[in-house]
Amino acid sequence: MAAPKKGRKASAQSKPGRSLALILIAIVALTGGMFASGHTTPRLGIDLAGGTSITLRAEAEPGQESAINKTNMDTAVQIMERRVNGLGVSEAEVQTQGDKNIIVNIPKGTNSKQARDQVGTTAKLYFRPVLQREASGGAAQPEPSASPSGSPSASPSGSSKATDPEKSTGSATPSATATTQGRAVTDGLKADDKPSPSASADAGVAKLQAAYTALDCSKPAQRAQAGKDAKPGDTTVACGKDGDVWTKFLLGPVAVDGTEVKDAKASFDTTRAAGWQVDMTFNGSGAKKFSNITGELAKQSSPQNEFAIVLDDEVVSHPYVQQAITGGNAQISGSFTQEEAKSLANMLSYGALPLTFSEDSVTTVTAALGGEQLHAGLIAGAIGLALVVIYLLVYYRGLSVIAILSLLVSAALTYTIMSLLGPTIGFALNLPAVCGAIVAIGITADSFIVYFERVRDEIREGRTLRPAVERAWPRARRTILVSDFVSFLAAAVLFVVTVGKVQGFAFTLGLTTLLDVVVVFLFTKPLLTLLARTKFYGGGHPWSGLDPKRLGARPPLRRTRRPSAPIETKEA
Repeated sequence: MAAPKKGRKASAQSKPGRSLALILIAIVALTGGMFASGHTTPRLGIDLAGGTSITLRAEAEPGQESAINKTNMDTAVQIMERRVNGLGVSEAEVQTQGDKNIIVNIPKGTNSKQARDQVGTTAKLYFRPVLQREASGGAAQPEPSASPSGSPSASPSGSSKATDPEKSTGSATPSATATTQGRAVTDGLKADDKPSPSASADAGVAKLQAAYTALDCSKPAQRAQAGKDAKPGDTTVACGKDGDVWTKFLLGPVAVDGTEVKDAKASFDTTRAAGWQVDMTFNGSGAKKFSNITGELAKQSSPQNEFAIVLDDEVVSHPYVQQAITGGNAQISGSFTQEEAKSLANMLSYGALPLTFSEDSVTTVTAALGGEQLHAGLIAGAIGLALVVIYLLVYYRGLSVIAILSLLVSAALTYTIMSLLGPTIGFALNLPAVCGAIVAIGITADSFIVYFERVRDEIREGRTLRPAVERAWPRARRTILVSDFVSFLAAAVLFVVTVGKVQGFAFTLGLTTLLDVVVVFLFTKPLLTLLARTKFYGGGHPWSGLDPKRLGARPPLRRTRRPSAPIETKEA
């Protein structure tokens, strides 16, 4: 049994090139992926790249001041985080400040402007039926054709039965007669209004119709006031933008609340020329309400067969319906770009907040201060690395070459992985993350020192280098794994219990700790095994760092065998 075991050990010792080839392939693959993706540098956080800091103040409805509480504020923070991160913005920070304020830090990036617009859009999301609409200058909006090509549509999943007139083309005709308009407005008054006095109802209709007629959505002041004080049960006016043209709407009471949207996502439909679309899923109550309202809208003519998606009193989309949409699944499809589809899906998924917020301040953060701190941090890291290298050269001599090469391999893996994590999971490098990477230099160097000292201990006991390398590895391996496990556990706990930039430090520390294990197992140990076969290291050259005389090696202890005593036998 002993001979096969010895053979297996010899075989494992004689093929360290496999491990070196494996880690080389990993580095080449990661580097190739980095250049192929076009992201050759890590994403930078707001403190290094600059960005925008927005302060939002919570505002409760009259008589509902108790709604501003910790639970609702925390819910709002979570929804805002998902909303911004849904756009692919890296390292957006959302956190409460005091009892009524929320601070949103958005790094400078591709989608940062769109994220700022959506963070400022913090009111509740509603689905309202459209009663009237027309261009803000007074001209009627183009009426959609029966089967428009390339225009957004709301339909049951897997079908194409309805269209949004936002991007449709056709003749400009009035949307409804005066009789129809008047009846629609009357039906859409507050639920608690008393319709019995006809004079009161007519006065309410006239007042709302006058407000709709006078509304000019091309003027920012009027847009800001349109529908501002409307309640869910009210008929109201609103503004929306169709391309470059502002459109005014007369909308009925809320049919479906945004909180009843279970999920919404953008997808590309290859079966139709429409391209990008938004897939919506409602919860139980929302599915029933949506089925009822689409069933009613399908019986109407344009524009009263449309429903408006209203966010922060602004119409963000108004698809029309041609049949009742049942089952809780629907699609809004048409000539969306990918960015438009994702933006609308993001609003539908994360648009409903438990509170209303107003912007207190918007501040632009420059990267100058962070750049100076990063420069100082990199200088400090370079000084620390230089001191480590000098120590290795003086104390370990030739072994320092192995340590320096291992540090370079670890740095290459860390850099490529961070560059790839930016576009994949939104990881952004901030100042605390840089600190985590600098701390990792000490962790990695500690692993090398543990192994080198175990090897030198074996040499001090009188063994030659090749068996010393193999005998020292199991003992050093246990110590390295325990040490790295403690570091990784600390990083994991810190990542879970903290928020914001501290998570960047914890994430980087955990990542570099895992890479330390990979480098030691697949590079440092195999490389030392190969070098132990050379004359410079294996022969114990004075500059190799493994000179037996310099290490104070003693001859191996040998036990002397005593002559065995003669065996006495008794005669039978």
